[in-house]
Amino acid sequence: MKRRHFLRTAGITAGAIAAAPWILPSGRLFAATGQRLVDHVVLCFYAGGVRNFETVQKAEGNLMPGLLSGNEPISADIAATLAALPTPGGLSLQEQGTLFKQFRFLQGPTGHYHGYSTAFTGRYVNNNLNTRGRSDFPTLFELYRKHSEPQKNAINAWWVSQSNNLYPLLNHSNHPDYGAQFGANHITPNTLFNSKLSAELDDMLDIDPLHDAGIDKVRGFLDNHFQIPGIQLSNGIKNSEEDFDTIQSFLSKMYLDRQAGLHNNPWGVGMNGDMRNVFYAEEIIKSLKPELLVVDMFGVDVCHRDFTAYCHNVYRASWGIHHLWETIQATPGMTNNTMLIVVPEIGRNGSGNSLRDANNRQGLDHTSEDGISREIFCLIAGPASVVKQNQTIDVIAGESIDVMPTIAHALGFYDGAPSMFMGQKLMQAFV
Repeated sequence: MKRRHFLRTAGITAGAIAAAPWILPSGRLFAATGQRLVDHVVLCFYAGGVRNFETVQKAEGNLMPGLLSGNEPISADIAATLAALPTPGGLSLQEQGTLFKQFRFLQGPTGHYHGYSTAFTGRYVNNNLNTRGRSDFPTLFELYRKHSEPQKNAINAWWVSQSNNLYPLLNHSNHPDYGAQFGANHITPNTLFNSKLSAELDDMLDIDPLHDAGIDKVRGFLDNHFQIPGIQLSNGIKNSEEDFDTIQSFLSKMYLDRQAGLHNNPWGVGMNGDMRNVFYAEEIIKSLKPELLVVDMFGVDVCHRDFTAYCHNVYRASWGIHHLWETIQATPGMTNNTMLIVVPEIGRNGSGNSLRDANNRQGLDHTSEDGISREIFCLIAGPASVVKQNQTIDVIAGESIDVMPTIAHALGFYDGAPSMFMGQKLMQAFV
């Protein structure tokens, strides 16, 4: 049986994906916990380690057009190898919100997983962080789903990550009052829709007829692409039947469109992995309109060995975020009803390492050796009735642990569990 007919008649590929461990249940159990400022929040992790010197301080020119105001020219050697992208039109996100230029990741090792864990739980972690186990504290997804009114289905919360690695462990915690039933739907589209996986599925679906053994084989194949060796991610969690059908239909369409070549270059520009991740986040926005969406961009981590490529990826991620914001504003129900937060998980060192790229630029690590790798930024954009417009805060203000309570304040679930928030709401950003 050929794949296209198989998908259209049975929806098995999407069904297998939707039955993967991160698809979660629903049900209203809790009372109202607060008043919302907006109905949607999108959190963009400028992940991989981003240094303020090249970004908000513009030492190499404006590498984040569309996010930051200004036309400062990019350094000649970097610009010479930067593939041309159309200049983002309209207002920058800085003009449509508040920029904290001196944000901080104050405590704990400046590692990627530590940075993610801090942002997702609102708590700093130390060298004893167990990277093979879940947090003891509830995550952003759990708090949102449990304490919103009415309580939110998993279909309202999505995480689009660049890779699986260990990060799915941050979807939900081991906390006895929370857990898997309050996690989010989680996909890694650059893996899920890649050509190798599709080719292997082609062979499977051509051989196996539509029966239980064939279904189980495909489901097992897909599930194995989303497991961490030696770790059981989740057990028996699922969406409601109605939400399952909606997600199945959405992922089936994405799969078929990808096979038809419609995702090869959907924006008409040269897209890297970060931009492609944003593209799939946009498809989720247009089809599902999630209330809480987290999007990862990890391309800048090449900076360890290639500073020029790092600058290129800083540029491309910012271009993608601006495109994402335009999509949000063009999506009914999310227009003027969405807050977008852009924040790196960690920074990078002030001094270079021994590796040099083709432009003789030194690579940069993130070892906390001089404290500069704790310097990050935070940009909050949103409706003028909610977020202060064109405001830049130049003094040291705000920390990584403040992102989660700020989202909770915007979506109205902060009062449901105030003791779970160690940081402060970033009230300077709000009208």
